Amino acid sequence: MLDRDRCLVRNFKYYCALDETEAELLAALEKTPQNVSNAQMLWEENHPADTLCVLSEGWAYSYRSMDDGTRQILNIFLPGDLVGLGDLSPRRHLTSVAMLTEGVICRFPLTNLTDIFTTSPKLTTVLFSLAGQQQAIMAERLVNMGRRTAREKVAHFICEMHLRLSKTCPNITHRFNLPLSQQVLADVLGLSAVHVSRTFSELREEGLLYRERNRINIPDLKAFYEVANFSDAYLSDSVDELLKMSEKGNNGVGLR
Repeated sequence: MLDRDRCLVRNFKYYCALDETEAELLAALEKTPQNVSNAQMLWEENHPADTLCVLSEGWAYSYRSMDDGTRQILNIFLPGDLVGLGDLSPRRHLTSVAMLTEGVICRFPLTNLTDIFTTSPKLTTVLFSLAGQQQAIMAERLVNMGRRTAREKVAHFICEMHLRLSKTCPNITHRFNLPLSQQVLADVLGLSAVHVSRTFSELREEGLLYRERNRINIPDLKAFYEVANFSDAYLSDSVDELLKMSEKGNNGVGLR
């Protein structure tokens, strides 16, 4: 099996240990790899949510188009992410999703998730935790746009990306790739591209962050996190208590 076929398995293993059956259930979601190009649409807003996808390689983003022709980017998806979890209830895609880079996706029907729900309480728990984390990211994005300065917005977002990448790339250092153009960053943060450029220049002059094309260098991560006033509480990855509750319920012990 290729490394990309195990991307989702690696992602889940960050949260909990998996047995062979659980790994196979997840691997089944990545059985139909499809190469996708930079800027390729994965789906559009309001289309039926008959399928979801695993982002096996590359980066993607979700967005809403405005009446004036602009867009608001809502989330950035990284390798190993399940894209479309938030669309399960309305059964229609609430946002459009497009690729930020070349990559590989694996589409799968919603019935595949039903197999997981009925077979593995552990995987179901992690899935709901991941869906909750995506909602928490959306809430933090709202705070970032409305209540932080441009300097804090940029720094906070960079910290979030660094932390999210570190969960599935344990060898990540203070240098990492961020394949986002200034316009994409502007559409994420609710700023103009000029304002984003100016903010990066200010951070560079202070020796806090260096950006060369898609390469980020943060010499002092602790100092940079302080500048961003960054708290990682909304990115909590602890599912231990939920898994314990799931195990008790599965053993017939009522929750109180």
